[in-house]
Amino acid sequence: MRVSTVLWTTPHSFDHQHELEQLFPESDILKMFFILTHFTQYCDKLHIPEMQHMPASATLLSTFIAASAGSISDSTMSNWLAGLHFWHISDGTQCHGIDSPLLHHMKCGLTCLVPPNSKQAQCPPVTLDALIQLGQGLDLSNSFDVTVFTIACVAFWSCCRLGELLIPSPNTFDAIKHISHSILPITTHHFHNITPHVPLVALLLHLDVNMNIPSHAPLFSFKTADGAWSPMTKPWFMDRINTIWSAAGHPVMPGHAFRCAMELLLEGVHPDVVATQGHWKSRAFLDYWCQIESILPLFISYCFRHSTRIQAMLQEWFGLVFSSSSLRSPPSHTSRLNHNRL
Repeated sequence: MRVSTVLWTTPHSFDHQHELEQLFPESDILKMFFILTHFTQYCDKLHIPEMQHMPASATLLSTFIAASAGSISDSTMSNWLAGLHFWHISDGTQCHGIDSPLLHHMKCGLTCLVPPNSKQAQCPPVTLDALIQLGQGLDLSNSFDVTVFTIACVAFWSCCRLGELLIPSPNTFDAIKHISHSILPITTHHFHNITPHVPLVALLLHLDVNMNIPSHAPLFSFKTADGAWSPMTKPWFMDRINTIWSAAGHPVMPGHAFRCAMELLLEGVHPDVVATQGHWKSRAFLDYWCQIESILPLFISYCFRHSTRIQAMLQEWFGLVFSSSSLRSPPSHTSRLNHNRL
C-alpha cells in the first residue's frame, strides 16, 4: 500500500494553521469563507476544472471580477482579490495573476462602473467648534462622558482611525492590537492656561476621573456605577457623540470624519504631514476635503482672521510691500500711469 508522506500531519502543522487563523479576527475568517465560496461557485458555473482554481490565472481572476462589474464597489473588489491572494499564500502557491497588467486594467474599468448607491455619502468633517460643543454638552465629571471626550480629542488632533483607539465590543480586546493601561504612567511638565480640548489635558482628566483601572485593561476604560470598570466600545462612543451633535444641529457623523484633519490643514500643516499622521495611503483626503461645501467658506473666513497670512499671500502674488502695522493700499491706476510718464 502506498502511503503519501505529504499528507502526514504533525502538531507543528496544526500549530502553524492555528497561528494563521489567529492573525485574523473571526469576522475576517467569515469574509474569507464567503470569498472562496463565491469564487468556487463562479468557477463551477463555468465548468472550470478544479485544477485551474489554484494557482488562479490572470484571465480567471479578471473574468471573476468582471462578472460583478456594475454591482460591487471597488473596495469589495479589492477585498475579494486580497482574499484570493491570501488563499494562495496560505497554501504555499504563487498567485502570479494578481499582478498582471490584464487584471490591473480590469480593476480600473470596474472602478468606473461602481454603482452610486455603493458609495458612502460624504459628510462634513469634525471641526474644532464641533469638538468644543461636544465638550460643553458632555458631563466631564462623569466617567463615561470624560472617556468619550478624551477619545474624541485624541482622534481629532492625531487623525486616528477609531479602530486604533476603540474596540468593537467589550470582549474583543487584544493586547497586541489595542492600546492598554500598561503604557502608563504619563509624565507632564508645565501645563498652564491650556484649553480642555487639547488631547493631553483631556487624557490627564480621563486618568484622574477613571483611577485604579488595571494595567491589562484598554486605555480608554471607564468606571461603572458599581465600582467596576468597562472598556469603551465604538458603538457606545459613536452613539454618545452623535447624540450631543444632533442636539446642536450637526448631521450624524461617521467615525472617519475625525481623520479629515481639517484643523491641521487650516493651521498650515503640510498635506504630506497630514497624510502621514492620518495613515492615508494617498492624498484622497484632499479630494474629500475640497468637495465638502462647508470647508471653503470656513477656510476663507479663517484666513481673514489672520492678517499676517493675507499679507504673506499678497506679497507673494503681487510683490507689494506692507508695513508691520497695517496693510497699505496698492497704488491706484492713475498714480501708476503718472509714475510711468515720469
